[in-house]
Amino acid sequence: MIDRYSREEMKKIWDLNSKFKYYLEVELAVCKAYNELGQIPDAALKEIIEKSAFSVERIDEIEKEVHHDVIAFLTNVNENVGENSRYIHMGMTSSDVIDTALALQMQDAGKIILKDIDNLISTIKEKAKEHKQTICIGRSHGVHAEPMTFGVKLCGWIDLFERNKRNLEKALYEANVGQISGPVGTYSNISPEIEEKACALLGLRPAKFSTQVIARDIHAQYIQALALIASVIEQVAVELRHLQRTEVLEIEEGFSIGQKGSSAMPHKKNPISGENLSGLARIVRSNSIAAMEDIPLWHERDISHSSVERIIFPDSSILIDYMLNRLDKTIKNLVVHKENMLKNTNLFGGIVFSQKVLLKLCSKGLLREDAYKLVQKNALEAFNNNGSFIDNLMNDKEILNYLNEAEIKECFNIEDYLKNIEYIYKKFNL
Repeated sequence: MIDRYSREEMKKIWDLNSKFKYYLEVELAVCKAYNELGQIPDAALKEIIEKSAFSVERIDEIEKEVHHDVIAFLTNVNENVGENSRYIHMGMTSSDVIDTALALQMQDAGKIILKDIDNLISTIKEKAKEHKQTICIGRSHGVHAEPMTFGVKLCGWIDLFERNKRNLEKALYEANVGQISGPVGTYSNISPEIEEKACALLGLRPAKFSTQVIARDIHAQYIQALALIASVIEQVAVELRHLQRTEVLEIEEGFSIGQKGSSAMPHKKNPISGENLSGLARIVRSNSIAAMEDIPLWHERDISHSSVERIIFPDSSILIDYMLNRLDKTIKNLVVHKENMLKNTNLFGGIVFSQKVLLKLCSKGLLREDAYKLVQKNALEAFNNNGSFIDNLMNDKEILNYLNEAEIKECFNIEDYLKNIEYIYKKFNL
């Protein structure tokens, strides 16, 4: 089952009630900073903390009149706080609240996604241990190349997600900044010390520079990090989809009792999770384009980015959380057909061992070009006529001038392809 707790937790970060909670957290941090500097009395701060509250319904009601969600939020909070509300939002501008709150949302969403990636890596590692010696065929251009193991393929997936975890961590570090700098970022009516203290209370760094907003390339890095994660999820999903094709059938997605694959064809078992993930990756990637379009704002600020971010931040974060959990479940329940992997490796009498034969002939003094022609002739004859490469070699007088039967058979020793598997696995501490 997909981790519903994770998904509900992620969705909650981006709902309206939570958004205003983050707003209030920022406003209260600024009030506390003012209090530390002696500009808000202790009694007033205590009352602000105790009475500050809001209602989404009331905010919506006010916004219908004022057409400004931050003003509507502040008006509602002020209604509850009363006289001491005069200390709230002193010297600030709306983006001080919005951008600093968004930083908090990104950090909280990022923690969930990083945990998802760790869980997925752990799942892949377990599968990699299980299939360390499971022989399969490696492919280039979609065509059989040389033998490898399914475990080695899985190591490649571990590498993808470990690297993209680091990339997300870097994006989250860059985005872990707030601003309390007032209109056009000049601290005209608020002290930089307030920004420093408020950001410290929130666990953020003050932005090195802010106009009236935090620079949007910072936010684009976060969305791009998610887009990269989506793309590597799709890379794995596409591989799984190809390997489930009927004529390949090396793996299958788990198929539950009572599940049906087609309304018309009862025999069907489709790679629906892989296809679902490929489709969702397109959405997350397209959102990264929108994030980059948000970077060039007019002068010190406009709000062309605002409507975009209300969509792409929750959508991309929620989707990536869902996609990582779905891929994790898919890999846990993966059906691996070892016998088909081996059968596919040995198609056409082992033509994928052609390089071993080529190298063996060269070691006997044959020029590489001449050896290549000899080997290719026998390999293509097997491929084109559904024949056997090894039998062709055993019956080729030119080949037998250089290699005896034992030496030919030696070229088909699959264990020789596994001799450095341990070297690869040590890189992943497996």
